[in-house]
Amino acid sequence: MRAGITGLVTPREWSFAETLQKIKGYGYDAFEPIITDEGEITVNTPEPDLQAMAKMAEEMGIELASTCPALERFAMNLLSDDEAVRAESVEMTRRLLKTSSGLGCDAMLHTLCMPLPADLYYDVAYLQGVKSLRELAPYCEEIGCRIAVEYVWNHFLNGPLEMRNFLDEVGSSQVGFYFDPGNMRVHSHSHHWVRICGKHVLKVHMKDFKHVDWEATSFPGLLEGDVDFDAVMAELRAVGFDGALVSEVDPAIQPYEKTAEIIKEIAGI
Repeated sequence: MRAGITGLVTPREWSFAETLQKIKGYGYDAFEPIITDEGEITVNTPEPDLQAMAKMAEEMGIELASTCPALERFAMNLLSDDEAVRAESVEMTRRLLKTSSGLGCDAMLHTLCMPLPADLYYDVAYLQGVKSLRELAPYCEEIGCRIAVEYVWNHFLNGPLEMRNFLDEVGSSQVGFYFDPGNMRVHSHSHHWVRICGKHVLKVHMKDFKHVDWEATSFPGLLEGDVDFDAVMAELRAVGFDGALVSEVDPAIQPYEKTAEIIKEIAGI
């Protein structure tokens, strides 16, 4: 395993090259680039530019573990019961996957919908999600980049059994689970998700969660919250996970260097 970090918690004003240099100095060996509306990495970035960035990372010994879309203008609503919206979302997901593949990443994070609208009924959304991901799976295989679905408090797939059953219904090795122990801990024990989702676990974010009372929660620094990381790591090893452990810890909460040290401590790196 390797200690990694997502571009969600690094400054947007840093260039790609500057980001790699800085995170390497902080002790990380993997990076999750974000795909934005504007900047170096967008759905319109020429493939030679993406390949040059991938080569730069390789030469620095940094794995580009996955990508994370961070588009303000597009909700990636694969669950919509409006066929035009769903079709547009499928097409945008293809473009995002192509960008991710250009960077040499083998997976891309997807939230399916942010959030589930009140007028879109859960059972309909479920069927639409399965339909969309089945459509996308052949393209994922073609370009060598999978979809990793993350639970992000969006009122959909709220428990590990739901996530597992949903992915079982999609029925493709090209679509799996992006495990974030901080996100999972709000309703249940994080490590339960790993054992139950098992073979579907593709990628892992590293984030803690603190439940003070029913009205107060937070994402503190690693090992400062309620996540049982010993149990999480035991379950990850049991399902054969050996990928990057990607920090999503805000540096204002815990410094980059400290988080990298703790990830390595947790993983026994």
